[in-house]
Amino acid sequence: METNLLVARTEIKVRFCEVDAMGIVWHGNYLKFFEDGRDAFGKEFDLDFVELYSSQGYLTPLVTANCDYKRPLRLQEKAIVETTFVPTEAAKIIFDYKIYRDTSRGRELLTTGKTIQVFLKDGELSITNPDCYQQWKEKWLYKKG
Repeated sequence: METNLLVARTEIKVRFCEVDAMGIVWHGNYLKFFEDGRDAFGKEFDLDFVELYSSQGYLTPLVTANCDYKRPLRLQEKAIVETTFVPTEAAKIIFDYKIYRDTSRGRELLTTGKTIQVFLKDGELSITNPDCYQQWKEKWLYKKG
């Protein structure tokens, strides 16, 4: 069965509070940009982590986050955060990220990364996908046309 590629894109503009003394984005802020990407993804594809907790009791903490820096992003620059859902049968939510800057020569890749979230209910790790998440995957990943 073929799956749909689920990708969301959102634009960010680097603010003064996000740069270091050299005027480039401080490395830790890229995780915030990934969070912006997850938020945009959730809005586009109806994956609401707050609702998952309030209606089903599942928390979805990050257990892995990595970031590979290719080129610097500077104060006042605009960039695109591209967030791609990575399908897995495991009880995890995996996203890949790419941050681009548009230039006169096309898109320039600045950063890549990945996050992995798991499901906790009542403080216990869930080893199976919650029913509501499995239904979400079936709706979006195998959606026709």
